[in-house]
Amino acid sequence: MPTRPQNDFNYTILSVTAHRPWPMPASPWIMTQTWHDLLFAHWPVAVEALRELVPAAFEIEMFDGEAWLGVVPFDMTNVAPRGVPALPWLSAFPELNVRTYVRVGGKPGVYFFSLDAANPVAVGVARTLVHLPYYSATMSVTERDGFIEYRSRRTSSHAALAEFTARYRPTGPAGQPAAGTLEHFLTERYCLYTVDKSARAYRLDIHHAPWPVQRAEAEITRNSMAEAAGIHLPARPPVLHFSRRQDMVAWPLRAIADQ
Repeated sequence: MPTRPQNDFNYTILSVTAHRPWPMPASPWIMTQTWHDLLFAHWPVAVEALRELVPAAFEIEMFDGEAWLGVVPFDMTNVAPRGVPALPWLSAFPELNVRTYVRVGGKPGVYFFSLDAANPVAVGVARTLVHLPYYSATMSVTERDGFIEYRSRRTSSHAALAEFTARYRPTGPAGQPAAGTLEHFLTERYCLYTVDKSARAYRLDIHHAPWPVQRAEAEITRNSMAEAAGIHLPARPPVLHFSRRQDMVAWPLRAIADQ
């Protein structure tokens, strides 16, 4: 795994707000995270294939008449509550998400089918406190010859086996996605949605600077992440984007009915 500095969070993002689709919450944010070397691998899928898997409280968003499924591997540092220093053995680990895009009350966001992580403590806390489908996994991230080499194998005994093996790299300059483009639709989202065991719907607001996105190439040699969620990917190459780094803050989870 690449050696990355700890406690180097970029707090200047808190003053970069003009790009947001709605104001930041008035309440204090509670957590920091820094995301590194993200690959956004996306496939178009029929909305009908997702509808029975996404809670009815969430409207599935489409771009050009198609829903989208994303598999997003990355590495994290600075995972810590507000005011608490990042600790290497707790605050830095890889994560791998399977997601789609939904909307509630005019606010577009992300819905996660799964989140695999190499930190069992983080998995337990997230499943309990924020009702997200986190799973433990054996994961490795290395950088070699300009490529990020990423491997993940789910180890949670209560979940379907899911594996991902790939090498990827950026192939173009970084730029901010323009509004109205597919890149903007897939990346520029400032909340996530989830439900608890009683099907009560929640929103969790986040904030970060505009995404610095690059075109990418990838060799994906193993990918059963969508299959484990009950989703069949089309037999076509994914749409690929890369981002080197993104610093973010998050607010507490709030029930949508209370907002």
